[in-house]
Amino acid sequence: MEESELIIIGGGIIGLALAYKLLCSKKCSSLLVLEKEKEVGSHQSSHNSGVLHAGLYYSPGSLKAKLAVEGIRQMVSFCKENGITYEICGKLVVATEERELSELYRLKKQGEDNGLSGLRILEPQEIKKIEPYARGLAAILVPEEGIVDYLQVCRQLAAKIETMKGRILKAMPVTAIERKGKFWEIKTMGQNFLTPNLINCAGLQSDRICKMAMGSCPVRIVPFRGEYFELKQQRNYLVRNLIYPVPDHRFPFLGVHLTRMINGKVEAGPNAVLSFAREGYEQGSFNWSDTVDSLFYPGLWNFLKRYPIAAWEEWKRSANKTLFCQAVQRLVPEIKENDLVKGAVGIRAQALFPDGRLVSDFLFVKEEGILHLLNAPSPGATASLAIADEIIKTLEL
Repeated sequence: MEESELIIIGGGIIGLALAYKLLCSKKCSSLLVLEKEKEVGSHQSSHNSGVLHAGLYYSPGSLKAKLAVEGIRQMVSFCKENGITYEICGKLVVATEERELSELYRLKKQGEDNGLSGLRILEPQEIKKIEPYARGLAAILVPEEGIVDYLQVCRQLAAKIETMKGRILKAMPVTAIERKGKFWEIKTMGQNFLTPNLINCAGLQSDRICKMAMGSCPVRIVPFRGEYFELKQQRNYLVRNLIYPVPDHRFPFLGVHLTRMINGKVEAGPNAVLSFAREGYEQGSFNWSDTVDSLFYPGLWNFLKRYPIAAWEEWKRSANKTLFCQAVQRLVPEIKENDLVKGAVGIRAQALFPDGRLVSDFLFVKEEGILHLLNAPSPGATASLAIADEIIKTLEL
């Protein structure tokens, strides 16, 4: 049985960022990352639109607000130092109806309270100068936001970890975890490991890892499928950078938006509907275990009771391309239904409490010798390096 001073379960961007920061700090001499897939960053870390989130949407004083603001600055520095392609292109959050204007001004103040710089309210003619085809009564310009390829970031983090004598074992799914005195025994399909310090960064599987180790978990990961369309290449000129709607307070997600990605493609989306597979990126993906976990969890049904109208609207947009296009046209009216072709799919690992409340902030659960990161959806990738610092501080290593 192999022994390591510290083991991280999960080779997504947060697990890798944590391993990298721990090795840079020289706080542990032997470190191991266990990743169940054949490659790092295989799930949420690479199945996203690659936005660098500056921290506009998150409640002042929350971990999301603090770590997004710090995280984007660290991420940009990391990309600069390591030759990773990124761009600070700015974003518009556009109010298309009168009822959204008060929320727009509230968002601006919230962003300023969180420490964002350069936020401005734009009039319609100013919107046109930045996004000529966008329509709105007013917008917030968020100049610090940008785009990056997070899979490139994951690969660079992995390379640095291995250069610093950390180890990443791939295709190594964890099957059981047992307490052995002051140590944790981690069983995998291949071999077993022993460590006094275990950190769970397993993303979509984090609640299951928590339950393996502790016998229970205070939340359940309920996967939401985010479906994107892409603009046909000849219509990409309709979107220069990032165009977002004012978030609908009836639903906890950001709504359909338009994103120019670092590869030059323009994505429209996502919607947010229940996924019947935690890692199901193909149309019609289905996993019995994942489906039973969701459908027999009271938190899901309580969530649907809290947000019935918005959940219904999301499902309709998923089933009907015309309705999806109408949501896009609120921001850019010239986009037509035949401009949109099927694009990528992402799965958001959203933690739910049993009473149906979404876990709104990053969630750490710590006990002796173990720490679980149980909720780290967007802006988790942007904030990953800052989340790593927070975990190290929490562990008091």
